[in-house]
Amino acid sequence: MAFLHISRIFPKLPKNKEFAKVLKQSRRLASASAQPAVLNVPPTKCTVLDSGIRVATEDWGSQTATVGIWIDAGSRYETAQNNGVAHFMEHMAFKGTDKRSQGQLEIEIEDMGAQLNAYTSREQTVYYSKCLAKDVPKAIEILADIVQNAKLGKSEIERERGVILREMQEVESNLQEVVFDHLHSTAYQGTPLANTILGPTANIQAISADDLRCYLENHYKPSRMVIAGAGGVDHDALVKLVESHFGKGCNAYCAEVPCIEPCRFTGSEIRVRDDSIPLAHVALAVEGAGWTDPDTLTLMVASTLLGAWDRSQASAKQNATNLARYSAEYDLCHSYQSFNTCYKDTGLWGVYFVSDPLKIEDMMFNVQSELMRLCTNVTEGEVARARSLLAANTLLQLDTSTAVCEDIGRQMLCYGRRISPSELTHRINAITAKNVRDVCYKYIYDRCPAVAGVGPVEQLPDYNEVRGAMYWLRV
Repeated sequence: MAFLHISRIFPKLPKNKEFAKVLKQSRRLASASAQPAVLNVPPTKCTVLDSGIRVATEDWGSQTATVGIWIDAGSRYETAQNNGVAHFMEHMAFKGTDKRSQGQLEIEIEDMGAQLNAYTSREQTVYYSKCLAKDVPKAIEILADIVQNAKLGKSEIERERGVILREMQEVESNLQEVVFDHLHSTAYQGTPLANTILGPTANIQAISADDLRCYLENHYKPSRMVIAGAGGVDHDALVKLVESHFGKGCNAYCAEVPCIEPCRFTGSEIRVRDDSIPLAHVALAVEGAGWTDPDTLTLMVASTLLGAWDRSQASAKQNATNLARYSAEYDLCHSYQSFNTCYKDTGLWGVYFVSDPLKIEDMMFNVQSELMRLCTNVTEGEVARARSLLAANTLLQLDTSTAVCEDIGRQMLCYGRRISPSELTHRINAITAKNVRDVCYKYIYDRCPAVAGVGPVEQLPDYNEVRGAMYWLRV
């Protein structure tokens, strides 16, 4: 085989000084034009302290700020015996410390005009405060105090026990929450992800101060914490505040080091039939990708292609998604929404819908037909629309300091770094229809789904029928 030297094709290219000069000038102009755009994006600064705590901020000089503590601890780290302790501890953090009572804490927050809040998920526990930029030092001091020095008094525990039990009753009246809890329980049966965040009633009634202290000692470690800030937050000043208030943290474990065990996905179903409920609530899901998996963004685009719809939308027949048009035209459901719930190493990807009992079978048929279409013949035009919609929604959600702070904290725990909005948008825009077909084929086609139904679900197809509709026979 003969090889033709490049100089024979372009004999003057290496010697063309004018071409090289023009090329150099164009690069300089391109760099100069891009510089203002780069400067307009506030960087996310990150610092790792000696204790292992990570401090990450995005400062755009506003008069308000959000600062918070993101802890790599949630119901996934619990056992069947202490399920619910993470959420219980979140409640107890606001009930007073060795330094200040609950009343003093509330007065200090109100005097600043600030907001103090928290939430627990299956993999994270979060405490955050939104305040004026000048009050960030005080907010950090309060957050450090409630996380490290919670009093855990007996009377406070008993009072909060009743609050959590009432909260459980409220959750049980929210059928969407109930369906997703059942979906996790069947999809991840036998693993910690099957547990609910609030825990069973028996556990809530039995949790003691010793259980809470043991949980704190085993999970609230500096190496598993991220202190995030957004808005009017000076990074260097925040680092000094964290060193001052969190410097005594210890990463040593007195017992076995807690670690995440792989949570296997099981294709299965759970039905809770209750004909007294007027509408059926159904969720269908396959195993999705974890946060760090390269397929995650493609699955997000696929989820956007399915979209969401409810009867309150005036122009449903003109909706860009096929499933929404079918749902409106044939009155298949009252509402539906696609979802992509990610965890560190796994996820749930699927559709949740609310339907009349007699329309369940038709809705399931159309949902699964649309899933198969995503795997086989989705078009470039549809994917382009979904890309634009996903990128726009992602950026629009980052319009407050609280949203940005939450984005920073979550990504630091999941990825170990902050993915900038521009990088995220670039990665979304690089997804093609072929990527969507290939990834959907990998995760959806001929896979065993998890199905959860609550309400009058007599007409919900048998699981074998649902499983049989997860592929198309081709002739």
